[in-house]
Amino acid sequence: MTAIGTLLVIACMTGLSPLAFAQSATPPRINPSDAKNHIGETVEICGKAVDSKVSKYGIGGHGKPVAFDLDQPEPNPVFYFVTFGSQADGPQEAIAAYQGKRLCVTGKITKSSTGPFIMAADRTQIRPQAEDK
Repeated sequence: MTAIGTLLVIACMTGLSPLAFAQSATPPRINPSDAKNHIGETVEICGKAVDSKVSKYGIGGHGKPVAFDLDQPEPNPVFYFVTFGSQADGPQEAIAAYQGKRLCVTGKITKSSTGPFIMAADRTQIRPQAEDK
């Protein structure tokens, strides 16, 4: 290998090494009631899915969205997340999977007229939380 070839290899390795060793930071965990103070941040929010609402209209390729209130139901919800059911079973599948269960949802908090929420179109953003014993 020539000196220039060696120099190019070293330059590429030096430039790419931060990417290879970078670790994704775990987002901070907050309570649903604190979500209003973290708009625009990526966080993990854990709580109990106490209420759900199915949208009247569907979204192409996803079906009808389902909104789940965590810890505090309507008429005064403090936080909610939106997800979709499987294509075959629709929104009822999502309701059966999450309603009444303790969950953690990870994502960027957005504010709407009804309060802070996370759009969890990717169901890997939602995970069950171990029940306290």
